[in-house]
Amino acid sequence: MAESLSVKSKRFLKALNGEAIDRPPFWLMRQAGRYLPEYLAVRATPPDFVAFCLDPEKACAVTLQPIDRFGMDAAILFADILLVPHGLGQRVRFVEGEGPRLDPVTDGAGIDRLTREGFHDKVGAVYETVRLLAKRLPGDVALIGFAGAPWTVATYMVAGQGTSDQKPARLWAYRDPEGFGRLIDLVTEVTIDYLAAQVEAGAEAIQIFDTWAGSLPEAEMRRWVFAPIARIRAALKARFPHVPVIGFAKGIGAMLPELAPATGVEAVGIDAAVPLSFVRDRVQPGAVVQGNLDPLLLVAGGAALERGIDELLSTLGPRRFVFNLGHGVVPETPPDHVAALARRIRSWTP
Repeated sequence: MAESLSVKSKRFLKALNGEAIDRPPFWLMRQAGRYLPEYLAVRATPPDFVAFCLDPEKACAVTLQPIDRFGMDAAILFADILLVPHGLGQRVRFVEGEGPRLDPVTDGAGIDRLTREGFHDKVGAVYETVRLLAKRLPGDVALIGFAGAPWTVATYMVAGQGTSDQKPARLWAYRDPEGFGRLIDLVTEVTIDYLAAQVEAGAEAIQIFDTWAGSLPEAEMRRWVFAPIARIRAALKARFPHVPVIGFAKGIGAMLPELAPATGVEAVGIDAAVPLSFVRDRVQPGAVVQGNLDPLLLVAGGAALERGIDELLSTLGPRRFVFNLGHGVVPETPPDHVAALARRIRSWTP
């Protein structure tokens, strides 16, 4: 597969390729979300969140909203990590004020009820959203596809909801690693198919979200976090060698320097708890880094936000760095603060 011409013209893709650029690119995790009044207006129309994610016109519209308003260098597909279990036939629903609810998969019989048959039919609207975005995004804005990492997705599938400590999945992994491994293998293989279809539809980069990676000790992290991401990265690289992958494994701290060499990802997402000196000295030499402004600084605004932005840019910029948050934009974030962040990044000079 020849290198896409877009790599030569899009600041975000140049950064992921390690090229020299005028300033670090920026985008924000959960940049399309409830802090935007225009998002809330679109979100009010579908009957449920899964239906919302699987409505290409609406998902495309909300993906474009922050680009239109703030001019990020990349847009990330609006979807949800739990569309993968939905595509496997697990019942997924979202309860207002409580979050996702799934019919739990707790044993081999539960795994047997899942099926890859018809997966693309169930989630095919996502690929249509990507196709629409590829046509409608400004020419200098890159398009990021994404999926949840197998470990994080499995924690929801097993518990039937989000949990504070991911105990149900951790206990299954300890008590019956072979049985739990069947679930991880299934999610890994279908995630490869899902991400490949996003690339074929027009995604130019991929981010893999492992939100709950930090709940595992070292040996288990290597098995359930690093190994599945490595399988996904290898499969995608074989088919799409010039499509970069960002691995965001939240909460893994001292293990961050190993993420890129262990998995093959080109960039490492950094959460807000990681010291910048550690990122600069231990992670950035081996990978492009992305992060890691505290989302609450974006809520606070003012001088505190300006100091946080400047410290990040001066410590990690300008090369091998993508400006982002350490996690997603929170709903109470004032849009004016995001606009201020965008202005400050665009005006920065090394």
